Amino acid sequence: MPNINEVLGSAAAIMKGMSVTIREMMQPTITDLYPDAPPEFQERFRGKHVLQRDENGLEKCVACFLCAAACPANCIYIEAAENTDAARISGGERYAKVYNIDYSRCIFCGYCVEACPTDAITHGHGFELASYNTSTLVMRKQDMLTQIPQGAQFPLKAQIAPAPSGH
Repeated sequence: MPNINEVLGSAAAIMKGMSVTIREMMQPTITDLYPDAPPEFQERFRGKHVLQRDENGLEKCVACFLCAAACPANCIYIEAAENTDAARISGGERYAKVYNIDYSRCIFCGYCVEACPTDAITHGHGFELASYNTSTLVMRKQDMLTQIPQGAQFPLKAQIAPAPSGH
């Protein structure tokens, strides 16, 4: 049979819990008006990835594969190709010919962003990635690249000097 101290202790615990509940009920409700107004993101929000360009419009990705190696979900696929004097895509020796991220596997951990030595990949604020078809969740390089900045000037092709004659 419970004694009076247990009954009073239980009643006090119930009253304390109810006071917290009633206090919270009186607070204003905080909701986002998402479909009608754009959502407000925190600065460090991790949304859809963005592949960056430098001030000349060249891709920052040099196909070092560090982002793919750091990814715990194994959702980044890269194929590298060599830059040439005739076709310079990035500032390094190589560039990412293929750069895919499978968002059906991505956990938005940010390890790829931290691993990138050239700051080529960042998290943007894109968040509407839901799809009924998983094949649309594989984002290609063209889907993630930023636009070429205004006034960007690509490096000119190297001027090839004529070979000295053997006279």
